[in-house]
Amino acid sequence: MRQPRLLRSGPGGATGCAGSRRPRAGNGVAPGTPAQPRRSRPGPPGPGPLCPRPLLSPGGRGAPAPAACSGERREAPGGTGLGRLPGHGGAGSPAGLPVAGGAAGAARPALAAALLAGLAAAGPDGRSERGTHRGAAGAGVRRAGRAASAGFLLDFISCPVIKGFTSAASITISFNQVKNILGLHGIPRQFFLQVYETLRRIGETRAGDAVLGLACLAALAGLRAMKSHLPHAAHAEPLAARVSYLIVWTCTTARNALVVLFAGLVAYSFQVMGSQPFTLTGSIPRGLPAFRLPCFSMAAPNGTVPFRSMVEDMGAGLAVIPLMGLLETVAIAKAFASQNDYKIDPSQELLALGFANILGSFVSSYPITGSFGRTAVNAQSGVCTPAGGLVTGALVLLSLAYLTSLFYYIPKAALAAVIISAVVPMFDAGIFRTLWRVKRLDLVPLCVTFLLCFWEVQYGIVAGVLVSGILLLYSMARPPVQVLEGDVLLVQPGSSLHFPAIEHLRDIICSRALAASPPHSIILDCCHISSIDYTVVVGLAELLQELRKHGLSLAFCSLQEPVLQVLLTADLEGFQHFPSREEAERCGAVEPGVSGAAPSTSTDVSSLLPTGLIQ
Repeated sequence: MRQPRLLRSGPGGATGCAGSRRPRAGNGVAPGTPAQPRRSRPGPPGPGPLCPRPLLSPGGRGAPAPAACSGERREAPGGTGLGRLPGHGGAGSPAGLPVAGGAAGAARPALAAALLAGLAAAGPDGRSERGTHRGAAGAGVRRAGRAASAGFLLDFISCPVIKGFTSAASITISFNQVKNILGLHGIPRQFFLQVYETLRRIGETRAGDAVLGLACLAALAGLRAMKSHLPHAAHAEPLAARVSYLIVWTCTTARNALVVLFAGLVAYSFQVMGSQPFTLTGSIPRGLPAFRLPCFSMAAPNGTVPFRSMVEDMGAGLAVIPLMGLLETVAIAKAFASQNDYKIDPSQELLALGFANILGSFVSSYPITGSFGRTAVNAQSGVCTPAGGLVTGALVLLSLAYLTSLFYYIPKAALAAVIISAVVPMFDAGIFRTLWRVKRLDLVPLCVTFLLCFWEVQYGIVAGVLVSGILLLYSMARPPVQVLEGDVLLVQPGSSLHFPAIEHLRDIICSRALAASPPHSIILDCCHISSIDYTVVVGLAELLQELRKHGLSLAFCSLQEPVLQVLLTADLEGFQHFPSREEAERCGAVEPGVSGAAPSTSTDVSSLLPTGLIQ
């Protein structure tokens, strides 16, 4: 049996039929410089735009505009695309993608996603010769999840996991761009090796790239600060003042595009003068991928690989990669939603992401999830609606069709500065102090996610979700139980009872009741119990039997209707129920197995319900 393995991209990086792959964009200073092959590795994903929302809610009604989408934040005319267009060229680099592949692989699916949900800025998920099929298969998993209303499963991504992921991702993505700021080549992609190699080779820094990168970072920081302190122009002010305000606001909102444009002009000026101190993006193939059915076979040196063999070769990756992509996408979507005060619909995100991947498979797209870097650039550009995806996708497609020759002169240091400036604000140092003060146990999933994301983003999120799940299961297995001793032993569980908790409850009741001298009968106050399962019913039956052997009784009080009906249906021997704790305490001397006037043992449900529950 074939073992799952990482797939490497072909010469073109993009997916497609054999013999039709596009050449990879150059990454050197001059055209024709050969690109170095790199291992496939899923890149960091991302959430929805700054203020995304579905155009139609699952119920078919338009979603209301979130508070963050009020008039305080507006999109510049064209600023959506201009602000993110450089990101489509540079944000693919964290995933190891060429500029053209990263842009073309996300533009058309981004258009589809914008029509269906406030989805994360679409970004390639990894490079693969068979990525089209993996993307389509992943879309099938996502659409199946939507059909089963599985979006609620993504609610298990807790806030500490999201904060740990976004904080770690901001560091890893930022440091991944340091090599472009310094003009270094051949730096490994693994974070710890990347840090080591960058520090070891820091003496090889190219002065031109470093100066330009730092200047772009300073310019972006200054423009962002200017926008945050920009006073609002009132309608009563003179026309000149309002025009000045509009010019300054547009420049600060479209700062990413302006900085990259300025850097490109500087690089072009040096090129005209016969010298080039910067590392440029290089040549980008012109044109758009053809719209066609995905290939269901692949040419190989020794014949043709059929579709079945391709699926067997992918193995468990067909399910694991889409699920990891979903976790990443929703994790960052929740992070941006929390930061900007809006809500997301995970089920709608499943639908949008699945549809985007299905559409992408017809244009040889990389499998896509959300993109952390592009969404951060979105947020920094003031994007507030899914319409940003439409504008950006259209501009990227037009640029690939007609303007690719101009991309040659964009310095990599400028693109790196745009990405660093966008993702650094996502680091939340205060969350550690906040959790230490509020609930220290939540530091465990936060730290696990944060640390493992430096190894691999997907592993960090999955580990954080698992740790959060373990803590959740522990709280279910060990619910708080209040015990009051008097003439009778009053036991009050603090939450619903599920099968992991019944043995714990039995141990508490038996140990406290039998340890008293003389042993006490027990009243189980069920006012906080809203649901039980069959294992709990069996455990309660065994508890009643064990207490009867010691001559003790167990009475239930304040049972909620669903729990009462379950216990009545189970027909427990010796079951006694009282409407309230006070009545149970007054009748606490009832002998086990003996029905007095106060306790109710009838199988008529209506006679056992407390007053008020009977309509």
